[in-house]
Amino acid sequence: MPVEKKNILNRFYFIAGGMFIFAGLIAFKLISIQFVNGEKYRDLALKNTTKNFTIPANRGNVYADDGSLLATSVPKYDIRFDAVTVSTEDFNEFLFPLSKKLSSMLGKPSSYYQNLFRKARANKNRYLLVTKGLGYSDYIKVKNFPMFNLGPYKGGIIVQQRVVREHPLGKIGERLVGNQNRNEPGVYEVGFEGAFDSYLKGKEGRRLKQKIAKGQWKPVYDDNEVEPQDGYDIVSTINVNIQDIAHHALLKQMEYYEAEHGSVIVMEVKTGEIKAVANLGRTSNGKYYEKLNYAVGESHEPGSTFKVMAFMAALEHSKIDTATVVDTKQGSKRFYGRNIHDSKRGGYGEISAARALEVSSNIGLASLIDDHYAKNPKQFIEQLQEWRLDQRIGIPIIGEGKPVIPGPGHELWSKNALPSMAYGYNLQMTPLQTLTFYNAIANNGVMVKPRFIREIRVMNNEVESFETEVLVDKICSDKTLNQMRTILKNIVKRGTGQPLYSPYFSMAGKTGTARTEYWMPDWESNRRYISSFAGYFPAENPKYSSIVVIHKPSTKKGYYGADVTGPVFKRIAQKIFTDSPLIDEVKNIESTDPLIASDFETFYDKSQGELKQIPNLLGMAGMDAISLLENAGLKVRAIGNGTVMAQSLETGTMIKKGQQITLNLR
Repeated sequence: MPVEKKNILNRFYFIAGGMFIFAGLIAFKLISIQFVNGEKYRDLALKNTTKNFTIPANRGNVYADDGSLLATSVPKYDIRFDAVTVSTEDFNEFLFPLSKKLSSMLGKPSSYYQNLFRKARANKNRYLLVTKGLGYSDYIKVKNFPMFNLGPYKGGIIVQQRVVREHPLGKIGERLVGNQNRNEPGVYEVGFEGAFDSYLKGKEGRRLKQKIAKGQWKPVYDDNEVEPQDGYDIVSTINVNIQDIAHHALLKQMEYYEAEHGSVIVMEVKTGEIKAVANLGRTSNGKYYEKLNYAVGESHEPGSTFKVMAFMAALEHSKIDTATVVDTKQGSKRFYGRNIHDSKRGGYGEISAARALEVSSNIGLASLIDDHYAKNPKQFIEQLQEWRLDQRIGIPIIGEGKPVIPGPGHELWSKNALPSMAYGYNLQMTPLQTLTFYNAIANNGVMVKPRFIREIRVMNNEVESFETEVLVDKICSDKTLNQMRTILKNIVKRGTGQPLYSPYFSMAGKTGTARTEYWMPDWESNRRYISSFAGYFPAENPKYSSIVVIHKPSTKKGYYGADVTGPVFKRIAQKIFTDSPLIDEVKNIESTDPLIASDFETFYDKSQGELKQIPNLLGMAGMDAISLLENAGLKVRAIGNGTVMAQSLETGTMIKKGQQITLNLR
């Protein structure tokens, strides 16, 4: 065989052998992929094209005490269309009837939807948005429309479900009910939503989806792999009517005084149930909304409302009695190198301890406490600690502020600390913590824990209930309690709360006016105050306690508690009882003062909306006149504070529902 021909054959055999070996390697790899590592690669392919998506559970509902909805989860559905997966035959057959159905439901012409689907078909759009935000009933209708009723593959329908949290009361009580954190969607961090999240959130479900395009997925099956389980419902103690009253009473006063922020709490005396919490803060454009939960979270120097605690400690330790004489000088007295002043020019001179509290004398309280506790301040502080005033209450609402009650050795302690604490400075408390103590006075000395929730329910079946919890069995002796309740009543009758007094409605409480940010260099030129009023009503047989705190009212219009916050308290008290069947209980109160029962009877009769003609309002307390007129169906515009000096509608004018009347108060 010629050498050249032999070389050609050798090359052929070499190439053929190489190809055979290469084919063998390919066959080996295929067998390996198919049988040895087949499961691994099948799982990998599946992971790249299919994925289990989380389906959030519907959060449980939040109810008011009467079953009204405060917060609820509403499912919403977005409908998209995969224009590729539908066969040409089905697309042509069902395009017109589908478009007609969509037109009937959504309002756009049938031609609009025909063009929309044809364009999607031409562009091979696998994720066309058809409509969004459908309710459940409309979603079911759309799901059964022609073509869509063939399912996700044959019919091309893609359904995306999401859950929207809705608040039927809108912005009223928003911070108490709670809402989603704007920075972390889906995270409920405040109010009931945060406190009871473990009950409300339920259990997530799962749904398998297939990747159809970059970043786009559609369900593989009509049903979910794991169905979500709805959360439990919670029944709160909030009363919708009282919440509305508190919100609008606070808002009206905040707007008039152009205040920075404020809060109101209303508590049921016996049970500790919180019936209303309103929090309003001013925006840059002067409007108000629920910015923060000031009532629960904001610790501040309470000012004169704390004088009640200081006074009660001295009474309970028998350091003083109500007749003890204290010299308030001429309105100024020096304590350890620092002057303390009273609001009255010239001072009150020598007065009884009870009167010192009634007129809210800083000097009187500072003198009484310093004289009797300077050598043993620990005794005074320990009494406050026995009342738990140095502790958080321990409510489930997230963000409760920490109280500060300094004692000897504390960084805030000095010789001036004791007289300063006597009139509400050099310490901090939240409005809710202050109210809890006042509620104990109203509740015959029993301090109960503020309660926000009555029960947890699922499918209308009770899962867990919450009962009244006692924090302190008895805060003081009956003697001390009776003396303090008399003084609190007299504060409204003849003390700093006298502008609030009405012979038609019995209230008890304490005004408070505290300087704030007084350490700032501009304080003298731009004075800022915190006005407050804490108390309960009716005075003889208390049903509710309440506190109103307003920060930084315009000093041009007023800043004392009796002017700024007291009218809010009074308005809430009167509206609750004129709008509530509880007035029947008030009417039957047996009082040692016969005037009280008849006064309630008179107020009740006047406030039932039976007026047919405008009465003579001159000389009547402004809050009484407003309540009377509003219950008769009139819209009232009040200018100023105090008693009625003029009225826009003449006495005897026939009343028309919705008619406006302007009252000038002074």
